[in-house]
Amino acid sequence: METNELIKALAADTRPPPASLSTVWWGAAALAAAVAAAVFLATLAPRPDLAAAAGTLRFLFKFVVLLTLALGAFGALRILSRPEGDLRKTVPLLMASPILLVAAVTLELFTTPSESWPERLMGTSNVYCFLLVMAIGLGPLSIFLLAMRHGAPSRSGIAGAVAGLLAGGIAGTIYVLHCTDDSPLFVATWYTLAIAGLSGLGALAAQRLVRW
Repeated sequence: METNELIKALAADTRPPPASLSTVWWGAAALAAAVAAAVFLATLAPRPDLAAAAGTLRFLFKFVVLLTLALGAFGALRILSRPEGDLRKTVPLLMASPILLVAAVTLELFTTPSESWPERLMGTSNVYCFLLVMAIGLGPLSIFLLAMRHGAPSRSGIAGAVAGLLAGGIAGTIYVLHCTDDSPLFVATWYTLAIAGLSGLGALAAQRLVRW
């Protein structure tokens, strides 16, 4: 080995090892939550009756269903970011939140008069909710797409879609603090549309940006 090659080899040995994929994902999740919270604080305010609402089941249910989505999508995305990631293992993680939401909607339909359903579904801030959840979720989605580049997903489009679900779960959880529409019908419609939009954006972006 020549002197120059030896120096290069020694220099390479002193470089710090790259961060593990697990560290990258936990760091990305923390940063995404911080960015979403910053956007919320810069543009919105908590609902005026937050203290009273926090003691109601409907308000707490929104937190539960959206946090369940975020946690499930985070676990699924960590699986899909590896080339050997098994898509079947992600199904139970991603199904928990929809099952909770369907159960809540079914209960509401059985316990409320049918003439109140349109009002509950439309709420008072439907388009506003859709746009703001999308806006809050864009920063987290960008962070997760960058984090995916540290892995090697074999299905980048699907992984990107799950990244959108994760971003939407985080954005929705934070937006709950502002939203005064607590009906499961409203959540199932407008939150779901916003999160689906982020998921679609994630799928399209990942196919272009995440390749290996």
